[in-house]
Amino acid sequence: MKLLKTLFCVVLIMALAITTLSGTSLDWNEEVKSLRGRRRFLSENGRVALTCEKNPKICVVKGSAGPYCCNNKCVKFSTDRLNCGRCGKKCSFGKICCEGKCVNPNTNKKHCGKCGNKCNTKGSCVLGMCNYA
Repeated sequence: MKLLKTLFCVVLIMALAITTLSGTSLDWNEEVKSLRGRRRFLSENGRVALTCEKNPKICVVKGSAGPYCCNNKCVKFSTDRLNCGRCGKKCSFGKICCEGKCVNPNTNKKHCGKCGNKCNTKGSCVLGMCNYA
């Protein structure tokens, strides 16, 4: 019974992976270069390679977390707090990543309260709100 549940989980994960990747421009028989030479996207035993270090093209698939591979995860350098602007650059407590830079949304006039929320030239950003008090 335990083997049957495990097999079911593996089949379900493979089906989800194939469904997710089927809406992309990737060709299932497309060859991808790796450190070990040329390999097929689907390996010989039929498993799908889902790590971006082995196949960086999965990061550009629609619905991916971002277009860059960093520590075997797809990330977006412009907004990821743990990889702000480059791999491994973490924003400190209270700061967010906007346009690849760590900013304090409570005081930053260009990113007041959230990324891209600009205060007017005469106003200020206090507690994440423009022209407060």
